Amino acid sequence: MKTILITGSNGLLGQKLVELLTQTTTNGEPQNTIVATARGQNRLPITDGYVYQSMDITNREEVQNVVASIKPNVIIHTAAMTNVDQCESEKDACWSQNVHAVEYLIEACSKIDCFLLHLSTDFIFDGKSGPYKEDAEANPISFYGWSKYAAEKLVINSNIRWGIARTVLVYGIAHDMSRTNIILWVKKSLEDGKNIKVVTDQWRTPTLAEDLAKGCALIAEKEAEGIFNISGKDFLTPYEMAIMTADYFNLDKSLISQADSTTFSQPAKRPPRTGFDLTKSNEVLGYEPASFMEGIEVLAKQIKK
Repeated sequence: MKTILITGSNGLLGQKLVELLTQTTTNGEPQNTIVATARGQNRLPITDGYVYQSMDITNREEVQNVVASIKPNVIIHTAAMTNVDQCESEKDACWSQNVHAVEYLIEACSKIDCFLLHLSTDFIFDGKSGPYKEDAEANPISFYGWSKYAAEKLVINSNIRWGIARTVLVYGIAHDMSRTNIILWVKKSLEDGKNIKVVTDQWRTPTLAEDLAKGCALIAEKEAEGIFNISGKDFLTPYEMAIMTADYFNLDKSLISQADSTTFSQPAKRPPRTGFDLTKSNEVLGYEPASFMEGIEVLAKQIKK
């Protein structure tokens, strides 16, 4: 039985991980001891099967104390500043949450021989030649991308046992979060009869949050070392995602118009063509994600609840 500590448990991925890992049982008994951590109060919708501990990842002393007292076998580090434009304007906060926090976790892990699973992103690439394999050359074009790349370098060059799960455009529904995603946004806009513009010159492999949680759980279970691509398998533009969403919910597609990314002014640059090759994750971990259509179906069921 392992003790698994999750950072950022109030976030979308954190919530899905706690839910998944608390349901993983052997003969009806919990397989692992789960410790959920986040800044401030616990906002998880479930109360059973785990312990909650408040932990601010930007506070070195707090990170050292919590990790030393819990002595986890594995830390799954999901907490990060992920708003790409906000990272561009609040560089210090971004570096503090995305880089310094990783230094503190590495330091804490090294004292107790704990395996660290760090979450990273397709934004470490310039998007000129996606889909990418794990060994592709990084070249970030935004401050967020640089912060995540710097964190990866810290993990890779550390003396601890580590895994990195890179992901792409995560979508899902979280409890008690105002966070939207492309499926919910398209559905709501079209139901309200709004015209929307969606880009055709960016490509991604959008990732269902439940699949990302599954991929992380596979790495944590095996304590599989190295870098793994954990994303969806369909290589799509946001425009294609919008059309598929409209089709699924039988909404008016004529309200969706094509646009290119130059029509939107965003502070941070986006890599045009990312997405991931999943061969390694499939062969080493047995990772099998849902298709984008299946992902829409998962969200549709959750909306009904």
